[in-house]
Amino acid sequence: MEKSEIRIRTAMESDAEKLLAIYAPYVEKTAITFEYEVPSAGEFAGRIAHVLKRYPYLVAERDGEAIGYAYVSPFHERAAYDWAVETSIYLRQDMKRMGIGSTLYTELEEILRRMNILNLNACIAYPETEDEYLTRASVKFHQKSGYNMVGEFHQCGYKFGRWYNMVWMEKIIGMHLEHQPAVIPFSEL
Repeated sequence: MEKSEIRIRTAMESDAEKLLAIYAPYVEKTAITFEYEVPSAGEFAGRIAHVLKRYPYLVAERDGEAIGYAYVSPFHERAAYDWAVETSIYLRQDMKRMGIGSTLYTELEEILRRMNILNLNACIAYPETEDEYLTRASVKFHQKSGYNMVGEFHQCGYKFGRWYNMVWMEKIIGMHLEHQPAVIPFSEL
């Protein structure tokens, strides 16, 4: 697939059903998310609105059809953590390994740099042994995207009658200064 065929735009609450159709299989058939129940479209729209108050929430489209999305949320709520975010990305199941995830993350990082964000953190479900619910593909994707492993928590997520580990990966995208410029909310860019 040509990158020119992919359009990246800011999500809207009205995208909730389309994005939920991408997310639902991850909830129902994988341990990629530790969420057990698929949220309602209304709840998902609320999640989009909440993120957009401060951060980017991006949708990848091809021929007007949503094929993936990526967003960030606070790493922690305290002010000292303002320059660090947690990244999330989901692609339609049939759209993996086509460069869409890399395109989404590249656009997301460009926006985050303009916002003065420095640290990107990814919390990733991780199997001790790969199975039908969880592989190490997300870790490999993040490594390819420039993230480094910084920690692992053991058997902290339980789904489908199995225990899974969780890892943290990190990517630094800016300079840490003594007098750090304030983070600019996404809505003010």
